[in-house]
Amino acid sequence: MSGGAPSGAEPTQSSGDGLKRSLGVIHLWGLAVGMVISGDYFGWNLGLSRGGPVGMIIATLAVTVLYVCFIFSYTELAAAIPHSGGPSAFAKRAFGSWGAYVAGAATLIEFLFAPPAIARAVGAYVNFRAPSLSVNAVSVGAFVLFGAINAMGVSLAATLELVITLLATFELGLFFVLTAPHVQTSTLLAQPLLPGGVGGVFACVPFAIWFYLGLEGAAMSAEEVIEPKKTIPRGFLAAIATLVTLALGVLVCTSGAVPWRELVADDSPLPKVLSRVLSRGHAMTHLMVYLGLLGLLASFHGIVLGCSRQVFALARDGVLPATLARVHPKRRTPVAAILLSCSIGVAATLSGKTDALITMSVLGALVLYVTSMFSALKLRKSEPDLERPFVAPLHPVLPIVAIALSCVAFASVAWSAPWVCAAFVAVMVVGGVVFGVAARSKRESNLR
Repeated sequence: MSGGAPSGAEPTQSSGDGLKRSLGVIHLWGLAVGMVISGDYFGWNLGLSRGGPVGMIIATLAVTVLYVCFIFSYTELAAAIPHSGGPSAFAKRAFGSWGAYVAGAATLIEFLFAPPAIARAVGAYVNFRAPSLSVNAVSVGAFVLFGAINAMGVSLAATLELVITLLATFELGLFFVLTAPHVQTSTLLAQPLLPGGVGGVFACVPFAIWFYLGLEGAAMSAEEVIEPKKTIPRGFLAAIATLVTLALGVLVCTSGAVPWRELVADDSPLPKVLSRVLSRGHAMTHLMVYLGLLGLLASFHGIVLGCSRQVFALARDGVLPATLARVHPKRRTPVAAILLSCSIGVAATLSGKTDALITMSVLGALVLYVTSMFSALKLRKSEPDLERPFVAPLHPVLPIVAIALSCVAFASVAWSAPWVCAAFVAVMVVGGVVFGVAARSKRESNLR
């Protein structure tokens, strides 16, 4: 592949055509948690209508096992191969260019379609309080604002992400303190325990994934991390510990304090719970309403940043046009990649299909997880001497469990949204055909 450092090698430059290294452990933690934290504020509650609190708890525990198994092996890969391509770089090293295509295309789908869904939630949130501002206008404005911030420099972008994430995390901690005394076992375990039966538990899976979706995106800033072989393991492991605590805490402190049927159709389930256990006019309820927007913005901002880095890496490796790999001569940011990511995001946002956007993003993530875990298994055998600053425990059990659970989750999503799954497969196949034709053409031109 042409351009830049080979995928799978650690780029060391901080000048010239490279990205600037300026991120520490706390920044990486902020990016990883920030990309995910909006899932604690909205979206997950839609799963209650499928399986009730118990069904959601079972699905969330299964998904938590998936992510814990995944993140250990993924951290091993990210520390050994700190590359902005993330999963595509791992898969290329393990399986060659076609592995890079599958992983890269899946990652791109995940990170292209998650921001529009979040942007529409931001738009709806603001519109509820300022009806003169339309959902579409606010959604588009979010892409313009945070795209510009990302283009100004990764240090500024990551610092802003860290501040927003810290505030959003603090708010969730405050929510737990205020609602935990009101949690009742009879409410949490309301009859019938599984209103949708066993099938309802499987239908809850896509919404349980929303608690963690995007965590892996922080690896796409690996080339902007100071001492990546030390920083990446510490940042990722701190992030997964934080996210597991937040996910389980939110699930118990909401559906255990308020009957779950009252939460199903609400786009702001946390303020809904506080309005019940305190009052609608209570100062803490208002604080939750306004700070809740920060959780959405943290994930939106972080995923936009991660998406642009994936576009940059794929372009540098020749999968996408080389112009998208250009960086600003002074700020060292991939401006062209940011512009393309935000432009596609705006178009997707204006479609208004939030549920389909979320589902498409989840499908991309699950394919990403499978390819990454197969890469971890392959590289342990093919490159046993590869320097691994962090070695995942319980290998090969953890990646195998992650693969199995990812396949079950994919089947669950496909069963609940077959047409979106068909569209996802079609995009992957068409993209594969285009990639194959381009690769063949390039080989033939090199032989001339």
